[in-house]
Amino acid sequence: MTHNPIPQQSVAARPVTLGLVRGLLVAAAAGGVLAFSGAFGTVEAPLWMRLVYWVPVMLAGALWGQLCSWLVQRWIDLDEKPWLTVAALTLSISGPVSVLVWLVTGLVFDGHVYPLRALPLMVGPVALITLTMSAINVFLAKAQPVQTHAAPVGAAPARFPDRLPPKLRGAVIRAVQAEDHYLRIHTDRGSDLILMRLSDALDELEGLEGAQTHRSWWVARDAVRDVSRGDGRATLALAGGVTAPVSRRYAKALRDAGWY
Repeated sequence: MTHNPIPQQSVAARPVTLGLVRGLLVAAAAGGVLAFSGAFGTVEAPLWMRLVYWVPVMLAGALWGQLCSWLVQRWIDLDEKPWLTVAALTLSISGPVSVLVWLVTGLVFDGHVYPLRALPLMVGPVALITLTMSAINVFLAKAQPVQTHAAPVGAAPARFPDRLPPKLRGAVIRAVQAEDHYLRIHTDRGSDLILMRLSDALDELEGLEGAQTHRSWWVARDAVRDVSRGDGRATLALAGGVTAPVSRRYAKALRDAGWY
């Protein structure tokens, strides 16, 4: 029997899956708290009814919030503009969730859909909850960078080196940097661009020792020569004069892993 050292779930997908599960668990817990406390005028309803109302609503809001978060972070750098991220998340999530709450509230508590004039009354409470949850996720949640590992002896090598352009074939990969829809591959023989997403590259980099230091960077561990700090940030100096930023979100995890 051949041993497969690479798990079936992709390396890049693992943090996304964990983040989704964590978000759903937090949403379910928040729904339970809102139900038991009878928040926003629901205290007169039986506890079972409050649970049937709050937990599914919070879970549905969390799923929509995950999609909005993925879209917002494609356009806004969370590290550079955390409050703008919170505002964008609140605006993008609150509208659709307010409509959901308007529909579900009437059906659960009164057995019919409320008139349309009641919809604006839902916006305030939904926006308040969304703002609170978004701020918690942005400021308190600790993201885990994708870390890749050297292939064990006898295991299949990393697939990503096969992506190197002909002039860089056989070169030592020092870093991979996302530039729009392209990746700039930094090697000991220079750099070049290929058309690929960083999320896909992270899967194929498994087999090389390294880590994602920023949402746009993967760095080979052996390439790090020095680290500098300034303005609350760390920057890695790599062999060949390339510098790679360390995201504030990833800084603690990388420091704990002994990167600097």
